[in-house]
Amino acid sequence: MGGKISPSMMCVDFRRLEESVRALERAGVEYLHFDIMDGHFVPNFTLGPDFIRSVREMTDIPFDYHLMVERPEMLLPVFDIREGDIVSVHQEASVHLQRTLQQIRELGAKPSVALNPATPIYAIDEVMDDIDLVLVMTVNPGFAGQKLVPSTIRKISGLKERLLAGGYADVEIEVDGNVSWENAVKMRQAGADIFVAGTSSVFRKGEDIEPLITKFRTCIG
Repeated sequence: MGGKISPSMMCVDFRRLEESVRALERAGVEYLHFDIMDGHFVPNFTLGPDFIRSVREMTDIPFDYHLMVERPEMLLPVFDIREGDIVSVHQEASVHLQRTLQQIRELGAKPSVALNPATPIYAIDEVMDDIDLVLVMTVNPGFAGQKLVPSTIRKISGLKERLLAGGYADVEIEVDGNVSWENAVKMRQAGADIFVAGTSSVFRKGEDIEPLITKFRTCIG
C-alpha cells in the first residue's frame, strides 16, 4: 500500500481556497492537515476554528489536526473534531498526555503524539497503547519553508523498528517538515506512512495542484 498525503492547509493560497479544496478532492488526498499554533508553544499563530469550520462546509475529506499549543486538552472542544480525523498533540505540551489521548479517542478521532526533532522516541513508550499514529517533526515546528533536520530520517527508521519490535505494527508514522519530493523518498524508505505536503511539493506557486499530487504519489508509492 502506498503512502498517504495530508496537504498542509497553512500553505494553500487563501485567495483560491475553495478551488484548491476541489483540486485536492479530485486528486484523492487522504487528509487535510491543519497546523494550529497558539503563539506560546511555537512563536506563530495559524488557522483558528472559524477557518477550519469554513473548510468543513466545503469537503468531506477527513481532517488532520496538528495542535502546536500549550494544554491542548483545553482546546479540543473548540474544534469540530469528527470520527476518522487525526488529532496530534505534542508530548511536551500536555502534562497528562494519556488522558488527553483518551479524550481524543472518545471524540472518535485517531490519537497521535507529535515529537519535535530533539524529543527522543522513547518519550512515548508509556502511551503506545493509546495512540494510532506518531507525528515525527522533521523541522522545528512553527514556520513553513524550513530545512530538514537530517537526523530525523534516522529517527523515522528507529521509530519504525521500535514499533515493529513492540508489537505496534498498526501504528502509522506521519512526517511533517520540508517533505519535498526528494525528502519524501527518503522518508518513505525509512518507514513513513503519511506525508504532510506543503510548498516544497504540492503547493508550488503558479503550478496546478493535481499534477503535483500525481508526481508526489510516485515518490511515496
